Amino acid sequence: MMIVMKADATQEEIDTAISRVEEGGARAHVSTGAERTVIGAVGVDGTQRERLASLATAPGVDRVVPITKPYKLASREFGPDPESTLEIAGRTIGGGAFATIAGPCTVESYEQTMSTARTMRDVGVQFFRAGAYKPRSSPYSFQGLGREGLGILRAVKEETGLPIVTELMDVRDVEAVCEVADVIQVGARNMQNYPLLTEIGRSGVATLIKRGLAATIEELLMASEYVLKEGNPNVILCERGIRTFETTTRFTLDIAAVPVLKELTHLPVVVDPSHAAGRRDLVLPLSMAAAAAGADGIIVETHPAPEEAVCDGPQQLRADEFGAYLRRVEAAAALAGRVPAPVTVPA
Repeated sequence: MMIVMKADATQEEIDTAISRVEEGGARAHVSTGAERTVIGAVGVDGTQRERLASLATAPGVDRVVPITKPYKLASREFGPDPESTLEIAGRTIGGGAFATIAGPCTVESYEQTMSTARTMRDVGVQFFRAGAYKPRSSPYSFQGLGREGLGILRAVKEETGLPIVTELMDVRDVEAVCEVADVIQVGARNMQNYPLLTEIGRSGVATLIKRGLAATIEELLMASEYVLKEGNPNVILCERGIRTFETTTRFTLDIAAVPVLKELTHLPVVVDPSHAAGRRDLVLPLSMAAAAAGADGIIVETHPAPEEAVCDGPQQLRADEFGAYLRRVEAAAALAGRVPAPVTVPA
């Protein structure tokens, strides 16, 4: 259930409502927006539901609303605002701010990673992405530099100031990744790794969850619920293409998922055109389509010399051409009312 507080509710009235929720054994998840505070009551049985319904007449309470969807905290009804705005390391995503997450597929070397990061900073990218750990279909393919790669990403953050987005694959690496990452990326193969999602939720670090290769939109939202229920509100959803019968592209990008998710959830939605296309020449049109469809951002791969990349070279944009690409995508985003996310320096 969801307890919606009045705009002028006092902190004492909010605290009283929270206590009423917890008295019956339910968990209270508090979300504060620009105009209202919403308290989600999770784990409510039939008896508790009747008791909490009486909160509708309590001081400071506007209304009590049952949430019928299986994903409670991710539902649009729960958000204090129609679209959540996340503030992460001085960057904004959601709520009308269009964020760009860009960088190489993987950390190959110090120079390759740092040179890309410098270029991304100079053209106005908000977040830098690169994988220290890489999930690969073949056990004989390059698996990433691991802890060495995390060290390089730490150096990138210290020099450029760019927040780091990097993948976490194993619960054994949670602490090491959290020391470097501003946003933990959950790859498509791990979208339903529920113990991993739970640990990420407990870490408090923001997370970007990619839709699984054959996952439904509801399954993606349920995956986000595992992070949200641990008290971590900073969740970003990512449409990255699903596996269909089509073989001319690496995956089939489900552009319709963007407006559908916008109807169902308050969480920011980004699109990965690189993995969907698998081809450099398709990244720009797919990025513009995603922006025009109302996405809150893109996560895209770029490399100083894609032909020399150790993995996914054919889908990576050339770093020295990224600025021109980004200006065109931002123009498409503006048509949907999204503007480039502002960059602020944390105090």
